[in-house]
Amino acid sequence: MDYAIIVFLKIGTSVALLSMICLGLAVIFGMMRVINLAHGEFLMIGAFTAIETYHAGISIWIAILVTAPLVTGIVGVFLERILIRRLYGRLFDTMLATWGVSLILIGCATVVFGTATQGISSPLGSLHIGSYTTGAYEVALIPITLIVFGSGWGILRFTRAGLIARGTMQNPEMAGSLGISTDIVYAITFGVGAALSGMAGALVAPLTGVVPTMGAGYIARAFITVISGGGSALTGTVIASSVFGSISTAVTFLSNAALGDVALLVMALAVLRIFPQGITGRVMRGSI
Repeated sequence: MDYAIIVFLKIGTSVALLSMICLGLAVIFGMMRVINLAHGEFLMIGAFTAIETYHAGISIWIAILVTAPLVTGIVGVFLERILIRRLYGRLFDTMLATWGVSLILIGCATVVFGTATQGISSPLGSLHIGSYTTGAYEVALIPITLIVFGSGWGILRFTRAGLIARGTMQNPEMAGSLGISTDIVYAITFGVGAALSGMAGALVAPLTGVVPTMGAGYIARAFITVISGGGSALTGTVIASSVFGSISTAVTFLSNAALGDVALLVMALAVLRIFPQGITGRVMRGSI
């Protein structure tokens, strides 16, 4: 029984981490249709911001949940204003542009932080369940993810700001004719997506080493999950993350991490074969 609980918590943590890593991309790609190949570098910026803020004497939770998303969001708005805004509707152009941004950000981070692996200690200590032990911080990621996704869903579903954002992404010409500044909405939405990516990177920092190239280890899984989720940014991301994270973790427990990644890819291919438009493209069309 104790072992089953540990496995359940590990699966929950895996799903929570994958969901958070994908959330910022779900906003930028799922809502704005921008192929952001710099998503991994937004994770990296958030991770380094959390580390530097924590080393400056700030509470680790403020560093992770406030400073990291704030700094990354500002970077995202800046990039949207000077570059991305000129490329909306041009998928391949945005892909090339954000790939260039990715290389620039990696180079800048390497100059500033070097190539040595950095990190911060995982807070909250250990959680003992019978004869087994797991990190309490890992378990805490589950409610944190639920709160973030619940807040995002509530904002998009019930607030005027959420309605404006969804309306602008779906029909910018109509939104502009109603007096909405679509430029501002796009900038804020891109900034929010970047901020969520920065928070995800900060949440990952206590669990793994942080280096300028860390984003490469996450971007493929993030794109696979968001594309498999379909057009509904939040709902699709949650469903796809739950399926892929559960299968990957279960296979990892039964064999090893490499086969866990293979199982995730195979499941993604099966999902896209059955649902070419993604999970929510057919069964939950119209959801947020």
